[in-house]
Amino acid sequence: MRAKLVATDGGNSIDLVKDLTLLGRDEDCDIRIDHKSISKLHCVIAKTDGLLLIRDLGSTNGTRVNGQRVRRAALLPNDTLAVANLKYRVMFGADLEAENPPIPIKVDIERPTEPIQRNALPDVYPETKTPPGK
Repeated sequence: MRAKLVATDGGNSIDLVKDLTLLGRDEDCDIRIDHKSISKLHCVIAKTDGLLLIRDLGSTNGTRVNGQRVRRAALLPNDTLAVANLKYRVMFGADLEAENPPIPIKVDIERPTEPIQRNALPDVYPETKTPPGK
């Protein structure tokens, strides 16, 4: 399922490509937003069963869905999501497909496939045997 957070203030939109997306200021976050109002680990968004679920991770400035501060919530298409001071419109499913239809990819079937080259490096490195007595 394609999902996107569209910035309502003209900022950058966020494509949610992973099933579980960690959003925050920390370098290890999937979506890193370097803004003083965003906590290091602010919230997590999960894609499941045609829904988006959000959970606030104890952030200082909170997470709001349609103006209501939440600890966790289900996100629906066209909901307003505020992560601290940054506001987004939630898009997924049919609404997103209608706005941005996928680009078809042309595949050249006539081209012969090349044989797969075996990797010169082994998948498992042999253990080095130490001489007895050492």
